[in-house]
Amino acid sequence: MLKKSLLIGLLALVAFSAQAEEADQAIHEELRAVLKQTESAINTGDFDKMLPVLSEQIRSTPVNQEFLSSRADVSAYFRKWFGPKGYLKKLQISLEPDTLTELSPDKSWGVVRGKGIEKYILSDSRAYEIHTRWTATMAKESDGRWRIRSIHIGTDFLNNPILAEAEQALWIAVTAGLGGGLLLGGIAGWFIGRKKKSQVSR
Repeated sequence: MLKKSLLIGLLALVAFSAQAEEADQAIHEELRAVLKQTESAINTGDFDKMLPVLSEQIRSTPVNQEFLSSRADVSAYFRKWFGPKGYLKKLQISLEPDTLTELSPDKSWGVVRGKGIEKYILSDSRAYEIHTRWTATMAKESDGRWRIRSIHIGTDFLNNPILAEAEQALWIAVTAGLGGGLLLGGIAGWFIGRKKKSQVSR
């Protein structure tokens, strides 16, 4: 009888663990879909398509370190920077989680981190690829849907292509200035030398 009770208890525990694992898997699938919808909206330039997967109280810090505190802020940010009326032609983004989202004990929120690639395409078609790190808080809201509650994106400002090009442009300017200074100095020296020779010959 004792063995039978232990066996029933063990089977119940296995069944409960399987159900919990299944429930977590469904959550992780929904969270992956949230990130994919965000990526797709940005990459296609249809920015408002990401708004349904953002919390109304979204708190976001994009790579330029602006602070966005609403869906309207997010929409305005992307329209200001990208597209026909933006400063830049296009942004292509990739968000890859490092691990599964770390869920809270009650499965109502979670934290996820990962790496990203942001490819900026300028109006003259030049492209810059920046590698980022990001951390996001995901929340299950009152309607039962998971949304991005907060996200922070950062990059290594000491190692990115835009900074590298700026440094290269500065080096070219310094080199050109130095070369120009040497050339002017040489011309001035030649004229002074001629003048001295002319005075001696008199």
